Amino acid sequence: MDHERLRDEIPALERASYFNTGAGGPSPRRVVEAAESALESHEYEAPVEEGMYVAAGESHDATKPAVADLLGASEAEVALTQSTTDGINRIAGAIDWDAEDVVVRTDLEHPAGILPWRRLEREYGVEVRVLETENGRVDLEDVKTALEGATLFEFSSITWTHGTRLPVRELVDIARDAGAATLVDAVQSPGQTPVNVSEWGADFVVGAGHKWLLGPFGAGFLYVREGVEADYAPSAIGYRSVVDPNAPDYEYAPGAGRFEVGTTSPATDAGLRQAIDLHQELGADAIESRIETLTDRLKDGLSDERLLSPRSFESGLVTADVDDPEATVERLASEDIVVRSLPYPDAIRISVHAFNTRDEIDQLLEAL
Repeated sequence: MDHERLRDEIPALERASYFNTGAGGPSPRRVVEAAESALESHEYEAPVEEGMYVAAGESHDATKPAVADLLGASEAEVALTQSTTDGINRIAGAIDWDAEDVVVRTDLEHPAGILPWRRLEREYGVEVRVLETENGRVDLEDVKTALEGATLFEFSSITWTHGTRLPVRELVDIARDAGAATLVDAVQSPGQTPVNVSEWGADFVVGAGHKWLLGPFGAGFLYVREGVEADYAPSAIGYRSVVDPNAPDYEYAPGAGRFEVGTTSPATDAGLRQAIDLHQELGADAIESRIETLTDRLKDGLSDERLLSPRSFESGLVTADVDDPEATVERLASEDIVVRSLPYPDAIRISVHAFNTRDEIDQLLEAL
């Protein structure tokens, strides 16, 4: 992969060695320029040409097939959202919850996959079971036990805490046997590894473009497996949610469309499309291969006591034990190296993307 060409397109990399893509990826110029161009066209030209709502709708409709192709889904199975958190909440708000319902999540989830269930627990008395894990791994027998009588199982495809890759298809099959729906937080997957949601078989998959895809903030997506949507009534409704917004008796839009609400920005749409185009131009396999090479180099420089992620490659997320994580993050920042601390485990997390270099890895190891 021509990583130098990618680096040359990302202005932020001129100022520091960036190892925090797991939180937010720095966008290439072409992504920002696409967003700027779309916004200018929408505000300067569309009002006196096709109309602002028409232009925004065309941009929105052009983005869904790009996301569908990225995920291995059909266009009808994709809804556009603002973020992973937004997508999770759209599903959490579409079920008629009561105290008989049970939500199961792992202890590896991001707050985006924790807070919506805490609210249901507080507001409706829903039982929330937390599946305990060890070193970023789930025990399948423990999963089977936890899912007895469950309504929904939420878990991550790649954990933000350890960078471990969970066995999505196996977990989905266990949940289906237990009669539970499945919601996969996949935000750490697209952009660093090939994704095929059809092979996963999950009912719902949520993600966003602002991490490994290097897209703009505000560009999220929600996958809804074909036919599943019929059992869910979204808590929010708008003209995008229905077949005919002017009909006296509304009918929900087919597929994932019922989970969309109203007007979205053509700027984030255009930025996301451009980010996906660049990702596909570089090649998902080539990106993952380079991430693996760089991640292996990083792990080779970390002792078994310090490395909290698996030694063998699973993702570009590498968690390392240090004496004072927050102080370490600040010290590295003073040396123009960007990483982040984690609340759990008490450590730092290093995100290695394809735009990073061997020299940057070596400099980071020396600084640690």
